Amino acid sequence: MKDMNSDISILLAEDDPNLGTFLQSYLCSKGYQTKLCHNGEEAFEVFLSGKYNFCITDIMMPIKDGFTLAKDIRKKDPHIPILFLTAKTLEADRLKGFQMGGDDYITKPFSMDELLLRIQAISRRSHSSSPSSNPTVFDLGQQAQFDYIKQTLSNQTSLINLTSKESELLLLLCLNENEVVERSEALVKVWHNDNYFNARSMDVYITKLRKALRNISPAEILNVHGVGFKLVANKE
Repeated sequence: MKDMNSDISILLAEDDPNLGTFLQSYLCSKGYQTKLCHNGEEAFEVFLSGKYNFCITDIMMPIKDGFTLAKDIRKKDPHIPILFLTAKTLEADRLKGFQMGGDDYITKPFSMDELLLRIQAISRRSHSSSPSSNPTVFDLGQQAQFDYIKQTLSNQTSLINLTSKESELLLLLCLNENEVVERSEALVKVWHNDNYFNARSMDVYITKLRKALRNISPAEILNVHGVGFKLVANKE
């Protein structure tokens, strides 16, 4: 039987040679095709020359740091999942990681079991599809559309690519258009955990979605104080 992990090709950027080699060997032993790079610049060059569908990157690296690497990769592939590895624990650094397009964040030291669970969870989110009973294309007014499968917001003149988590969050709001989506519900359905840090992360994604919508559609994401969010699409 084919190992499902073999479908995931990982670009690993880690400047610590001992940790990098260990992680590469471990991930390969679990069936993941893994290419190790020792700085952000090398990783970006390898990314451009190969075909990878998952990225794991340290943040503090020489030549090009992990945040810059993620930003550059996102310009080329807005959908590839990105997992940050870092010794930093400050909340501001974590939020910056999500602002740069990261899907998740793991702080050193971490267990290999935790790393595998993070990879599996991100992969499930990235490759999940909406149930067939639900629509996947949504009218957001003035010929603007959100396509959940393609992960795009578009109108007649512009197109914005969304990350997998942005798409999951916008899908939830679209499926409940003009109704309040409670914060706890969004956190459980999109982040699978309603802890404080995920709540701050969700606020970052709401801000990014609002900015994207302003460029494409008259639709708005409204705050419902103390409760959650509501998507209102003016379709006149």
